[in-house]
Amino acid sequence: LLILDDPKASLNDLMALVPGPDFPTGAFIYGRKGIYNAYGTGRGIIHLRARTEVEEVRKGRLAIIIYELPYQVNKARLIEKIADHVRQKRITGISDLRDESDRKGMRVVIELKRGEQPQIVLNTLFKLTSMQSSFGINLLAIVDGEPRVLPLREVISLFLKHRREVVRRRTQFDLEKAQRRAHILEGLQKALDHLGAIIKLIRGSADPEEAKRGLISGFEFTERQAQAILEMRLQRLTGLERDKIAAEYDQLQKTIKDLEKILNEEEELKGVIREELLKIQSSYATPRRTEIVDTEVDLSIEDLIAEEQMVITASRNGYIKRTSLSTYRNQHRGGKGRIGMSTRTEEDLIDYLFVASTHAYILIFTTKGKLHWLKVWRIPEVATTGKGKPIINMIRIDKDDRVADIIAVHDFDAPEQVVMASRMGYIKRTPLNAFSRPRSNGIIACTVGADDELMSVMLDRDDQDMMLFSSMGKAIRFTGNQVRSMGRTARGVRGIRLKKKDELIGMAAVDLEKLQLLTVTRKGYGKRTPVSEYRAQGRGGQGVININTSERNGNVVKSLLVSDDSEIIIITENGKIIRMGVDQIRLVQSRNSLGVKLMDLGDSDRVADVSVLELEEEPSGEIAEDEA
Repeated sequence: LLILDDPKASLNDLMALVPGPDFPTGAFIYGRKGIYNAYGTGRGIIHLRARTEVEEVRKGRLAIIIYELPYQVNKARLIEKIADHVRQKRITGISDLRDESDRKGMRVVIELKRGEQPQIVLNTLFKLTSMQSSFGINLLAIVDGEPRVLPLREVISLFLKHRREVVRRRTQFDLEKAQRRAHILEGLQKALDHLGAIIKLIRGSADPEEAKRGLISGFEFTERQAQAILEMRLQRLTGLERDKIAAEYDQLQKTIKDLEKILNEEEELKGVIREELLKIQSSYATPRRTEIVDTEVDLSIEDLIAEEQMVITASRNGYIKRTSLSTYRNQHRGGKGRIGMSTRTEEDLIDYLFVASTHAYILIFTTKGKLHWLKVWRIPEVATTGKGKPIINMIRIDKDDRVADIIAVHDFDAPEQVVMASRMGYIKRTPLNAFSRPRSNGIIACTVGADDELMSVMLDRDDQDMMLFSSMGKAIRFTGNQVRSMGRTARGVRGIRLKKKDELIGMAAVDLEKLQLLTVTRKGYGKRTPVSEYRAQGRGGQGVININTSERNGNVVKSLLVSDDSEIIIITENGKIIRMGVDQIRLVQSRNSLGVKLMDLGDSDRVADVSVLELEEEPSGEIAEDEA
């Protein structure tokens, strides 16, 4: 009807009324791009997905229920295929598969093993089975004797052209039929007016042919009228029948005028077509079954990987791995910990520890100021005693370069800043979105001097105070607006002035939810101090004493902002890991106190790195109990 009234209507106008195909089996169409291509060019591919829900079938057990399948997908074959994938262990996490369909509708139950994540199993089913399928649209038609692929508007235009021709031919046929009948009725009316003479002529004729010739010559009837008079029954001579003939003739004259109007006037013809289309619509209209979802189907490997917190460890010689955080149970302060990573050689030491979700992007910053991109799930998952994989096999890092710091990012459009600090105390701030498109061989994150190295990186907001920490126990606090936003290639400004043999080891942004500073030293000691003990001062000063770096303590490894509820994880150079709550570490007011023992290192081991656990939810699963 839209094209009938406006032949130049746009594709968007059409799709507002015809959003996409509607299949008898229902299910979902994912994305509108394929529909737009099909309706705009005549060819397109749409992606269909089964309609599913997750239900709790019994206590602690979840199941994926399939209610509708994509068009042309056979249910029995699908169930057989899923069972085969389970037997071949290509799909894990399914404990039972059964068909509970009845006269009320389809219901295929895929029961999951305890603890399995339904979305991961569902994504795997979409990837490997016909629960997700493609349907090709090819609007091919014979036009003027030639096959042509047509866009939707042209298909509708040609259909309306066909309907015009059908209505025109039908109307012409009805008009000719009405005209023939009116012609007969005119003859009958004339015959009734001369009834006595016509009866006399017929009675005096030797046969019907002579009577027909007499009617034609004597009364000027046509041959068809004469034949109709001869065939007329006597009952038509009554007064009532004469009135019926007159009424029928008048009605035919009106019908003939209406039919001629349809043939001669375009608007009348369009009105007939519109009326017939509306009648078809009212007779056959049914509620839409196939639902269109705007999201495009784009399953990646990541969709098949469960999201969980991972502990990422890296060695000084460039080996990296990830291990599930749930592997490391919480221990008491002063314990020995358990093996977190096995180093490749006696000379290789653990240099870095980081906690992030498997679905997070990680930005790897090197000591020379370069940046590389990596997904956490791409880092090999290795047991606690494993060495991991050389990082140079995953990113193109220079041989004389090494990892300085790693940050996790979920959204590059977030209004955050990346803050970088160098070993000699320089600091800079750059918008996060400046790092959203790294190259395969990395990009410049900041410029560092020949005698300097990038040491620490973090995400920050403009309104937070900054704190920098040195290896010899100094700390400085200043307002964040003293460090302006700069481009990627800038070196930055001086954040803290360091003495000889001292170097910057980290930084933090003051958080209202974490108002305690935890400092951990090389020999496994640490202390908590309120952030309020560190007064704000101008950027570039020498700072104040943070912790006493005595012979017992050793130099500072890491200073972190924590709260009473925080948990930390510590890793040593020899690969031992301990996880503990910071509430086990006494809160002291004095900035230059020695602290308490956090981990029993022995004589040959030293703390390599410390990280605060940012838990999105409580880790689950079986936890290993054996310790190193």
